[in-house]
Amino acid sequence: QVQLVESGGQLVQPGGSLRLSCQASGLTFGAYDMAWYRQAPGGEREWVASISAPGFETNYALSVEGRFTISRDNAKNLLYLQMRGLGPEDTAVYYCNGRHQTWVWGQGTQVTVSS
Repeated sequence: QVQLVESGGQLVQPGGSLRLSCQASGLTFGAYDMAWYRQAPGGEREWVASISAPGFETNYALSVEGRFTISRDNAKNLLYLQMRGLGPEDTAVYYCNGRHQTWVWGQGTQVTVSS
């Protein structure tokens, strides 16, 4: 059974930085393109960034390009999202999942950007 556990979210001031982590289990992690998604209060879940299975290719939503960096450690089944220059518009619950194939969604990790 695939399990995705996100962590690292917290309250941060505008302009601050955070690194989110996602621990995956129950799958051959290194075989899948992975992604981060987020859901803002009252909004729908949206794609944020994705990374190819070996980690060589990344893609970002326009709203985060240049501020967020997605990475992965296939040896440890970990997915990361480094976030910089955070603004209130980044406030959301962040989730990890596959890019082209999704599994049961984890609980996500709350990121709140506020002064």
